[in-house]
Amino acid sequence: MNRTASLERSFSQADFDAFAHVSGDNNPIHVDPEFSARTRFGQTVAHGALLCAVLRGLVEELVPGGRQIRQATQYSAPSPVDQRLRFDAEMVAENGSVARIRLQVMRLSDMVITCSGETEVEA
Repeated sequence: MNRTASLERSFSQADFDAFAHVSGDNNPIHVDPEFSARTRFGQTVAHGALLCAVLRGLVEELVPGGRQIRQATQYSAPSPVDQRLRFDAEMVAENGSVARIRLQVMRLSDMVITCSGETEVEA
């Protein structure tokens, strides 16, 4: 069983718009570039749930078919449109059939952590 999984990717405005359409989260900070340009972020930023969906895919690599029983994430910085991000999942503990996995998203342009947390998955 793998203990770590990672990938790098960026999201376009079309990605944010598609996620907003599917999720119903049309907050202008995600979907309105003109509005977002006037905010402290200066541009649109990723939905937290979009970041978590990518992280969930990495968790699946570590515990195939696992059932997520808990997740806690924090968003300490924005993940802007068209910025390269690194997604990491690392298994940090196993207790019987439950694995505890550390989650992290980092902006590669300045190495700032934008999302961090943990999840527990039952095999």
